[in-house]
Amino acid sequence: MKLLEDKVALITGASRGIGQAIALAFAKQGAKLVLSASSIDNLAQTATMIQGAGCPAPVLTQANVSVADEVAQVVKKALDTFGKADILVNNAGITRDNLLAIMPEKDWDEVLSINLKSAFLFTKACSRPMIKQRSGSIINMTSVIGLTGNAGQANYAASKAGLIGLTKSAAKELAKRNIRVNAVAPGFIKTRMTENLTAEQQSKIQEQVALGRLGVPEDIANAALFLASDGSSYITGQVLVVDGGLVI
Repeated sequence: MKLLEDKVALITGASRGIGQAIALAFAKQGAKLVLSASSIDNLAQTATMIQGAGCPAPVLTQANVSVADEVAQVVKKALDTFGKADILVNNAGITRDNLLAIMPEKDWDEVLSINLKSAFLFTKACSRPMIKQRSGSIINMTSVIGLTGNAGQANYAASKAGLIGLTKSAAKELAKRNIRVNAVAPGFIKTRMTENLTAEQQSKIQEQVALGRLGVPEDIANAALFLASDGSSYITGQVLVVDGGLVI
């Protein structure tokens, strides 16, 4: 039997990188998918990959994940289509890097809205049907930067640290309804966000990683799959660091 057989999973930021890898991994394990991105067109490649793997076509939705009404429509689409919501992956995220002293206020607000407020809105919307069905797994995609901080990323670090606080608080609130809330903290992963790093920067990072390499999106997808599955049924309120030993 597949790990997520007949489970319904909502995944935000599913158009590329880590979100795309999670969507594909979940589909291969039997999940019925509702995917969200800022544009449905951006989800076309993910849908093609999923169907190319012999899995059913996902439901594609477009939303500004920092707007409550648009988030509610995504969750409503899932409930109208499948009648339930078993898994939520809050993966949507952006960066707007700059030194704190010269960071525009709009860059602070935008990163906090997309990275943190969206997780609050989706968790709030999905927790209601999960409470009724007395089961669910919520996975927040944080970062090792939320644990360590990083120069030039005050907004990003604050948003990811905030996700850890949200994860632990929600886990305590929802545990009595058998809803688990956990977080995955990736290290440096080969995605569009790291493509701007020079070869020298990548080399320096790899020297700091115990396993001696950057991660790939599939490394994070495997961690999310574990937390979404019944194999982690006694785990909640935790941050699973997947960084190859960068932060030890």
